[in-house]
Amino acid sequence: MGNVQPTVVPKEDFDVTADIKAIRKACKGLGTDEEVIIQILANRSSAQRVEIKQAYFEKYDDELEDVLKSELTGSVEKAIVAMLDPLHIFFAKELKRAMKGAGTNEAVLIEILCTATNEDIVRYKEAYVQVHECDLEADIEGDTSGDVRNLLMALLQASRDEGYEVDEGLAEQDAASLIEAGEGRFGTDESTFNFILTHRNYLQLQATFKFYESLSGTDILDAIDSEATGTLKECYITLVRCAKNPQLYFARRLNAAMKGAGTDEETLIRVIVGRSEIDLETVKDMYLEKYDITLKDALDSDCGGDFKALLIEILH
Repeated sequence: MGNVQPTVVPKEDFDVTADIKAIRKACKGLGTDEEVIIQILANRSSAQRVEIKQAYFEKYDDELEDVLKSELTGSVEKAIVAMLDPLHIFFAKELKRAMKGAGTNEAVLIEILCTATNEDIVRYKEAYVQVHECDLEADIEGDTSGDVRNLLMALLQASRDEGYEVDEGLAEQDAASLIEAGEGRFGTDESTFNFILTHRNYLQLQATFKFYESLSGTDILDAIDSEATGTLKECYITLVRCAKNPQLYFARRLNAAMKGAGTDEETLIRVIVGRSEIDLETVKDMYLEKYDITLKDALDSDCGGDFKALLIEILH
């Protein structure tokens, strides 16, 4: 959407042999030189990190992931391991983890699937089969229920229009349908919401939300807040916020991960690693604009040690 900037770009004079030697040396002997590992991995693109992983194995006959797991602990270990996977593989693992064990971490499913492009969805499905030898759609269908399941299944069809054309007539018509499906009568007609929010392009949705407000006198987010409940409400809010401004949505996710007691490190890793080569520079701008503090300063007061050093290095 428009002009968004990453924080991590491919290193120009990338020397994979020098990198693997430096990492090998950092892990040798007593103690680990975490700073060297962070400096290298946070300043290489995902594709370059995958190359490092392959070259490391070819030269030393050791899996880099296993070596780093044995040298690092806690959140920094999780983050570094995440960085060694191509993004679609990392997200496929996150989706599986969200459905593992008792209860489903629906917030993670929503964050990943409601913000994905059609191409992302197709790649997540392929990676999911590759890594887990089972089908993402079947797992989500078995793990969710009702309207939330219908919405996520609709997203998994990857049938959103991704153009930039806006049809004002359609926007007005969709807005009227949404009003009729929601506020206009008792109970909310989810199928209308689901179809419009999962099929229209983002600019088309922005136009629809403007008509919604002028026709009903209510902002669509306020309407959703009063009409929908639970996980479905979270899905709708995410889809609306993403259509309006995806980078602000991710800034909100980061802020929520650091709010109150304790820190949701997994969300910090997912968003900071996951958006670093897409739009993290723009997410940083949105964070400052919304919360009046830089993302770096927020992380600085909320995280510690090597984990903090790594995340801040990715922020550049």
